[in-house]
Amino acid sequence: MRTVRESVLDVLRARGMTTIFGNPGSTELPMLKQFPDDFRYVLGLQEAVVVGMADGFAMASGTTALVNLHTGPGTGNAMGAILSARANRTPMVVTAGQQVRAMLTMEALLANPQSTLLPQPAVKWAYEPPRPADVGPALARAAQIAETPPCGPVFVSLPMDDFDVVLDEDEDRAAQRTAARTVTHAAAPSPEVVRALAGRLADARSAVLVVGNDVDAAGAWDAVVELAERTGLPVWSAPTEGRAAFPKSHPQYRGTLPPAISPLAGCLEGHDLVLVIGAPVFCYYPYMPGAYLPEGAELVHLTRDAEEAARAPVGDALVADLALTVRALLAELPAREVSRAPRTQRAESVETVDGTLTPLAAMTAIAQGAPENTLWVNESPSNLGQFHDATRISTPGSFLFTAGGGLGFGLSAAVGAQLGAPDRPVVCVIGDGSTHYAVQALWTAAAYKIPVTFVVLSNQRYAILQWFAQVEHAQGAPGLDIPGLDIASIATGYGVRAHQATGAGELTKLVRESALQQDGPVLIDVPITTELPSL
Repeated sequence: MRTVRESVLDVLRARGMTTIFGNPGSTELPMLKQFPDDFRYVLGLQEAVVVGMADGFAMASGTTALVNLHTGPGTGNAMGAILSARANRTPMVVTAGQQVRAMLTMEALLANPQSTLLPQPAVKWAYEPPRPADVGPALARAAQIAETPPCGPVFVSLPMDDFDVVLDEDEDRAAQRTAARTVTHAAAPSPEVVRALAGRLADARSAVLVVGNDVDAAGAWDAVVELAERTGLPVWSAPTEGRAAFPKSHPQYRGTLPPAISPLAGCLEGHDLVLVIGAPVFCYYPYMPGAYLPEGAELVHLTRDAEEAARAPVGDALVADLALTVRALLAELPAREVSRAPRTQRAESVETVDGTLTPLAAMTAIAQGAPENTLWVNESPSNLGQFHDATRISTPGSFLFTAGGGLGFGLSAAVGAQLGAPDRPVVCVIGDGSTHYAVQALWTAAAYKIPVTFVVLSNQRYAILQWFAQVEHAQGAPGLDIPGLDIASIATGYGVRAHQATGAGELTKLVRESALQQDGPVLIDVPITTELPSL
């Protein structure tokens, strides 16, 4: 006879979920007591940081992350990061402790009276098991739902007195059977649909390919590159690019589409067929009205997400596995040779202004110091264009950026990403404003000796908001400057080695030395000038 805790641990082992990201409270201690040696607990000092680390871990490792939060208050603290995980399509099981069942009706201290409502609509599924015997099967089901395309976070509330309950053999066996189930997601389109799409491509006068985050997540990178080369189509990244979906050094690559209706349509002018793979159609903001597509253009949308297909304002949609669909499409297309000469990199005209590095000069120096197999994490939204110009990321699984639009992802995701991909150097390029949404992640990096290189681009302002203020004619809004930050001192206080770099050569050297060592995190603070983006 075994307890619920023993049964749950075997459920988690069967699902490969033996790393727990958490910030424990009193309601979580019964789950965590007598913590087994084959599990790893990664402590974060705030719940949003905990979820952010799990987000980066899942995306870098290609596995489902497990999070443990503290009842209602901890879940509330984590909500922004859970929303980011949903936008990132991250498979994640979020658990939170709950008061003992005997005191739920009276809503005793730390009871979460509506536990399954609190995390919605940020999660795909929210559940509180009705009996202690249902805890193991509920966690197994949660993992299956999290891993079902479109992937995303799920939530399970766990009453604290369930874990010491003794199960009978049938109840224990039922939990293990549920955990051992496999569900394969491989929805392929019919041959007729694929042939029709191939015909539309062949008949188009000037087609164009737009790729998005799910190309990388779904393992369709190589197939999409072959599709582009077979057809000779120009390739754009969809707006709000959370993962690289196409080699940015490829001669057919054109850049990232702007996230506004009228400018985006302008970039597609002259094309009569737009094929979108693995991205929403489209992620718009700010609002700049106009036609969704150029005059006379048609759109076909390939996605694994039926809801995403339904909400698109324009075009036809095909809901199916991306890799299977693109490979089937390739079988219908004739072979074609395409030159693979690298795309020309934009030259830097100005390196410093009054002795301070420009964003592109800083990004170029960082890229020159980073190894070829670097896994990049970015949360410097105002300088994202310069980042891509400098790094030219051209391999799958090498770029993470939040697709949700909020801040707080970068610092914590970089820590989780290095735990999820321990054989790769992780370089996090982040703004000074973004840093403070998850600054507690520095402690975790130092405490666990996680060798992440954090490069903080400091311009003492929320530059992306200053750009939005221009676009939205909202000049004069308060709170957009953040002077007086000493990020190097803050990092040192958390136990992280910190440097300040003022020249390009010094910055390259520091990044190179940090990326090659395994002794723990390094933070490099880099003052930069401010260059607002443009659509």
